[in-house]
Amino acid sequence: MLAAPPPVAAPTPAPATPTPAAAPPAPPPAPKASTSSHPPLKCPMAGTFYRCPAPGEPPFVKVGDKVHKGQVICIIEAMKLMNEIEADHSGTIAEILVEDGKPVSVDMPLFVIAP
Repeated sequence: MLAAPPPVAAPTPAPATPTPAAAPPAPPPAPKASTSSHPPLKCPMAGTFYRCPAPGEPPFVKVGDKVHKGQVICIIEAMKLMNEIEADHSGTIAEILVEDGKPVSVDMPLFVIAP
């Protein structure tokens, strides 16, 4: 006659410890307040704002520069793609409202172009 094996207690799973959720990404910094009465050129997409075409190169524009409609005035990097942003009308760059290399969001004011 064979003896039955001794009863073994089934392991009980340890209570699951909740994993802390990752903190949401910080919102982009607030743009500088414009002192102009002219409407600003707003960002069409979220990404990173760059004033220069490449590191070490001069910026596309600076305050006081004359620009024409369709002229590239900055780059927004979004999902590893460099998107050229063009002036929406001709005029003079009155203000640059975002610092180079900073994150931007949709509809954030970027430039003031005085006619």
